[in-house]
Amino acid sequence: MSLIYGSLQDSCPHFGSFGWELGWVAGSIANGHGFSSPFWPATGPTALVPPVFPYLLAGIFRIFGIYTLHAGVVILSLDSLFSSLTCIPIYFIAKSAATPRIAGFAAWAWVVYPFSVYYSTVVWEWSLTALLFSSCLAVLLRLHKIHRTWGWLGFGALYGFTALVNPAVLSVLPLLLLLVIRKRHKAGLPWRAKTLVAMLALLAVVAPWVVHVSRRMGTPVPIRDNFWLEFYAGNSGDSFESNVRWAHPASNPVEMAEFQRVGEIRYLAEKHRLAAEFVRHHPLWFALATVRRFVRYWTGFWSFSPSYLRLEPLDLPNFFFCTGVTAMMLRGARRLWTQRREAALPFVILIACFPLTYYITHASMDYRQPIEPVIVILATIGVFRLSPRVRESAPKQADAISLT
Repeated sequence: MSLIYGSLQDSCPHFGSFGWELGWVAGSIANGHGFSSPFWPATGPTALVPPVFPYLLAGIFRIFGIYTLHAGVVILSLDSLFSSLTCIPIYFIAKSAATPRIAGFAAWAWVVYPFSVYYSTVVWEWSLTALLFSSCLAVLLRLHKIHRTWGWLGFGALYGFTALVNPAVLSVLPLLLLLVIRKRHKAGLPWRAKTLVAMLALLAVVAPWVVHVSRRMGTPVPIRDNFWLEFYAGNSGDSFESNVRWAHPASNPVEMAEFQRVGEIRYLAEKHRLAAEFVRHHPLWFALATVRRFVRYWTGFWSFSPSYLRLEPLDLPNFFFCTGVTAMMLRGARRLWTQRREAALPFVILIACFPLTYYITHASMDYRQPIEPVIVILATIGVFRLSPRVRESAPKQADAISLT
């Protein structure tokens, strides 16, 4: 067994593909060095990654050994379990927005969906994020009907925990909550105290980590601090043709040496300055790159050049598959918008707003995982029509159907 895993280490130095930054931080925790060293070798305290998954991985390392085959089997089994369980909130989300029949189809679609299968075989937080975020959405779609305070408290705590897994989910929370507030206001129900309770619960979950990591880094940190590193890596001019993050310390020895030399905070401040300066002097380049990332996010397309396809041979079949899914998603969104506008609004917000950060940084398929369940639901609606009876009754029952 050790020989097998040793060969894996030879093909990927320092077990880089076993979680990359998350794996290295987990190894640091398991070795007793705390939440630090997101790159190899040791680089000191960090806030580049959110805390939940590294601590989960570190716990597995402590029990089954650091970077052992047993640890790999356990974490990949958990990732597969998280991905499998996601079909449950998918069913309830689709049932709220459409019909039990379509909900069943959507849940089964997730079972065989290539992205749900593939990303459960990678050591990262994608499967856990998809499960938690879809669970948050399933609760949120019924939140306006919940009158007990503990229900709003539980929603806030769940969303806060999800943010500690992947803070990107916070970007759409204000708009989603506004939909809930709007429904309660229209129904003449109190919403101020309930919303405050949910927000306080979220803050109670998130605040301890924010305080801890801010004190450790010596500067305020909103869960993680990696935005300007990713923005620079995607907009330094190095990655336009290849979509490879040559400007990232994880793949560039020069950047890695600089990261070690000046430390994380100074390094990120310098990348903020350099990225802003580059965009200011190359606005057309930035605009074109943003358009390309938008296209890649929804079609999987980056380049059809032979040199690129030699590096990414699966991009061509992925282009046809991903484009087809996007077409069905848009068809489903249009149907839902036409027939049940109230039910369609959360979905429209998610697919329109969640990807915005990735359009200006990176747009790989893995960054779709938090909203991939929503994509599957809309694509299912695009394939299977809403029944005529439901369509005719939708105008009178839209509000009740969508969120009960």
